[in-house]
Amino acid sequence: MSTTIETLLTRNLHEVFGEPDPAKRAIAIQALYAPDSVFSDPHGHYVGHRVLEEAVAALHAKLPGHVFTVISGPDVLRDSGRLAWAFGPPEDPRRVTGLDVAVVKDGRIAALYTFLDAPRAEG
Repeated sequence: MSTTIETLLTRNLHEVFGEPDPAKRAIAIQALYAPDSVFSDPHGHYVGHRVLEEAVAALHAKLPGHVFTVISGPDVLRDSGRLAWAFGPPEDPRRVTGLDVAVVKDGRIAALYTFLDAPRAEG
Protein backbone atom coordinates (compact mmCIF):
# COMPACT_ATOMS: atom_id res chain seq x y z
CA MET A 1 0.00 0.00 0.00
CA SER A 2 1.36 3.37 -0.97
CA THR A 3 1.47 5.90 1.84
CA THR A 4 2.52 8.98 -0.06
CA ILE A 5 0.82 12.16 1.03
CA GLU A 6 -0.87 12.47 -2.36
CA THR A 7 -2.29 8.99 -2.03
CA LEU A 8 -3.41 9.56 1.57
CA LEU A 9 -5.30 12.72 0.61
CA THR A 10 -7.00 11.16 -2.39
CA ARG A 11 -7.89 7.92 -0.61
CA ASN A 12 -9.20 9.88 2.37
CA LEU A 13 -11.54 11.89 0.16
CA HIS A 14 -12.99 8.85 -1.60
CA GLU A 15 -12.57 5.93 0.83
CA VAL A 16 -13.35 7.76 4.08
CA PHE A 17 -15.48 10.83 3.41
CA GLY A 18 -16.96 9.60 0.14
CA GLU A 19 -17.62 6.01 1.23
CA PRO A 20 -21.26 5.35 2.20
CA ASP A 21 -20.60 1.80 3.43
CA PRO A 22 -19.68 1.94 7.15
CA ALA A 23 -17.64 -1.28 7.11
CA LYS A 24 -15.50 -0.20 4.14
CA ARG A 25 -15.13 3.28 5.65
CA ALA A 26 -13.95 1.84 8.98
CA ILE A 27 -11.27 -0.22 7.23
CA ALA A 28 -10.06 2.87 5.38
CA ILE A 29 -9.94 4.94 8.57
CA GLN A 30 -7.84 2.25 10.25
CA ALA A 31 -5.44 2.17 7.30
CA LEU A 32 -5.12 5.91 6.66
CA TYR A 33 -5.32 7.54 10.10
CA ALA A 34 -3.13 7.38 13.19
CA PRO A 35 -5.10 6.05 16.19
CA ASP A 36 -5.01 9.41 17.98
CA SER A 37 -5.59 11.48 14.85
CA VAL A 38 -7.36 14.82 14.95
CA PHE A 39 -10.06 15.94 12.52
CA SER A 40 -11.26 19.52 12.65
CA ASP A 41 -13.85 21.24 10.50
CA PRO A 42 -16.32 24.11 10.97
CA HIS A 43 -18.73 21.72 12.72
CA GLY A 44 -16.41 20.30 15.35
CA HIS A 45 -13.13 18.89 16.58
CA TYR A 46 -12.78 15.13 16.72
CA VAL A 47 -10.04 12.88 18.11
CA GLY A 48 -9.64 9.21 17.25
CA HIS A 49 -11.08 6.74 14.78
CA ARG A 50 -14.47 6.21 16.39
CA VAL A 51 -15.47 9.87 16.49
CA LEU A 52 -14.18 10.43 12.96
CA GLU A 53 -16.38 7.56 11.80
CA GLU A 54 -19.36 9.09 13.63
CA ALA A 55 -18.76 12.49 11.99
CA VAL A 56 -18.60 10.98 8.51
CA ALA A 57 -21.65 8.79 9.15
CA ALA A 58 -23.60 11.90 10.21
CA LEU A 59 -22.58 13.64 6.97
CA HIS A 60 -23.86 10.70 4.90
CA ALA A 61 -27.10 10.53 6.90
CA LYS A 62 -27.72 14.25 6.39
CA LEU A 63 -26.80 14.32 2.68
CA PRO A 64 -27.35 10.86 1.16
CA GLY A 65 -26.26 10.42 -2.42
CA HIS A 66 -23.86 13.36 -2.40
CA VAL A 67 -20.43 12.65 -3.86
CA PHE A 68 -16.95 14.12 -3.52
CA THR A 69 -14.82 15.08 -6.51
CA VAL A 70 -11.30 16.42 -6.69
CA ILE A 71 -11.08 20.00 -7.96
CA SER A 72 -7.30 20.13 -8.18
CA GLY A 73 -4.63 17.55 -7.48
CA PRO A 74 -2.83 17.42 -4.15
CA ASP A 75 -0.10 19.91 -3.27
CA VAL A 76 2.43 18.53 -0.80
CA LEU A 77 5.22 19.59 1.49
CA ARG A 78 7.56 17.34 3.45
CA ASP A 79 4.98 16.21 6.04
CA SER A 80 1.72 17.77 4.91
CA GLY A 81 -0.51 18.37 1.94
CA ARG A 82 -3.71 19.94 0.74
CA LEU A 83 -6.47 18.82 -1.60
CA ALA A 84 -9.26 20.98 -3.05
CA TRP A 85 -12.58 19.18 -3.46
CA ALA A 86 -16.25 19.62 -4.31
CA PHE A 87 -19.28 17.93 -2.75
CA GLY A 88 -22.87 17.70 -3.90
CA PRO A 89 -25.57 15.63 -5.51
CA PRO A 90 -24.89 14.29 -9.02
CA GLU A 91 -26.96 17.08 -10.60
CA ASP A 92 -25.03 19.80 -8.67
CA PRO A 93 -21.61 18.27 -7.89
CA ARG A 94 -20.03 21.56 -6.79
CA ARG A 95 -22.70 22.59 -4.31
CA VAL A 96 -20.02 22.85 -1.62
CA THR A 97 -16.31 23.30 -2.15
CA GLY A 98 -13.49 23.12 0.31
CA LEU A 99 -9.93 22.26 1.11
CA ASP A 100 -8.43 19.47 3.20
CA VAL A 101 -5.07 20.08 4.84
CA ALA A 102 -3.43 16.95 6.23
CA VAL A 103 -0.44 16.57 8.52
CA VAL A 104 1.18 13.17 8.05
CA LYS A 105 3.34 11.28 10.52
CA ASP A 106 4.77 7.79 10.02
CA GLY A 107 2.83 7.35 6.77
CA ARG A 108 -0.61 8.06 8.25
CA ILE A 109 -2.80 11.11 8.71
CA ALA A 110 -2.11 12.59 12.14
CA ALA A 111 -4.35 15.63 11.64
CA LEU A 112 -6.87 16.68 9.01
CA TYR A 113 -8.18 20.23 8.85
CA THR A 114 -11.13 20.84 6.55
CA PHE A 115 -11.94 24.34 5.36
CA LEU A 116 -15.22 25.14 3.60
CA ASP A 117 -15.41 27.85 0.96
CA ALA A 118 -18.01 30.59 1.22
CA PRO A 119 -21.29 29.59 -0.42
CA ARG A 120 -21.46 30.59 -4.04
CA ALA A 121 -23.73 33.45 -4.98
CA GLU A 122 -27.03 32.47 -6.55
CA GLY A 123 -27.47 34.27 -9.77
